[in-house]
Amino acid sequence: MTARSDTDARRERVLAAYDALDRPPRRELDALVELAARVAGVPFAAVNLFTADTQHQVATTGFEGTDSAREDALCRVVVESGQPIMLEDARSDRRFADSPWTTGEVGDVKFYGSHPLTTPSGVVIGTLCVFDSATHAVDDEAARGLAQLADRVVDVLELELASRRLREVNARLATSNERLAHFAGQVSHDLKNPLTSISLSLESLELEVTDPYQVDTVARARRGVERMTEMIGGLLDFAAQGAAPGDDLVDLGEELDAALDDLAGRVGRVHVAVGSLPTVRGDGPQLRSVLMNLVDNAAKFSPAGAAPDIEVDARALDKHHRIEVRDRGRGIPPDQHERIFAPLARLDKTVDGSGIGLATCRRIVEAHGGSMGVEDRSGGGAVFWFELPAPDRA
Repeated sequence: MTARSDTDARRERVLAAYDALDRPPRRELDALVELAARVAGVPFAAVNLFTADTQHQVATTGFEGTDSAREDALCRVVVESGQPIMLEDARSDRRFADSPWTTGEVGDVKFYGSHPLTTPSGVVIGTLCVFDSATHAVDDEAARGLAQLADRVVDVLELELASRRLREVNARLATSNERLAHFAGQVSHDLKNPLTSISLSLESLELEVTDPYQVDTVARARRGVERMTEMIGGLLDFAAQGAAPGDDLVDLGEELDAALDDLAGRVGRVHVAVGSLPTVRGDGPQLRSVLMNLVDNAAKFSPAGAAPDIEVDARALDKHHRIEVRDRGRGIPPDQHERIFAPLARLDKTVDGSGIGLATCRRIVEAHGGSMGVEDRSGGGAVFWFELPAPDRA
């Protein structure tokens, strides 16, 4: 038995990943060995894969492949050197003159061509070889064709590996999605129950208060609870299902108005200049949460002791609407413009927040077919923007 080297161990790990030795012959490999035989003008061809002590013939044409001792294999030289071989008569080469494949003990190989199968990571796992019991002149064009077909053999193995890994990832994602759906359902239950209790209490309070200011305050609070319940339901459905949002016509001006109502305790309307906002297609509560997060952030990052100075406006682009939330805050360092959209990213831990708001906003916008980013504002501050497709009016 051949001693197992580090190279053998690495080769066998690659072959195990390819799952290439214990499966039935692949049709794609059978087709490639047939084509290799035709290119070389010979009756026999094989894909050989090597372990420490065995040559495995996983695809053949012109004969029935079998496993054989590595030490007897002609292609062992190609695997160990990593260099192709093309011989008019293998018997005249001292490396093969005593091989059972050339002496008639196993075969009667004369013409012999072999090209290494090299993976993208540089591991030689075997060969694509062609041979005949008659001699042939060495043909450079046939050698080039064999090299190209050897690359295609590796492509087949790589493609199958990638497909198998994708199926495994999809299976894990399906399991994760089931768990996420269960978690989202539980979170929805845990959040909506107290909101329902708050809503009922506000309804009772609404029947008792008579002062106009109190009546208005309680009514605004109850509307905020109702919108929060709707928003939680929509966002949790989005997180649990990963589905595209709805296709409703959404007036962003109305959604911003509702968002400012909900933010009344933290951001006064007097500090938010609102331009004309477009109507888009999508999910109203989700897009409202984007606007609410951006306005709330703009207020939280205003200079200490200064009133917020926020502008929300939009402009039409080619087949898109660009919505901008501009502030006069501390701004975002250019090298952090992308990082702030990563989950749990917080540039300033002195400001309250979980670090998931902007990540969630980007996810919502991208689910709507749009994009989101941030830019420096001339004169100081930041411009958070998102673009959404213009609705098709046809």
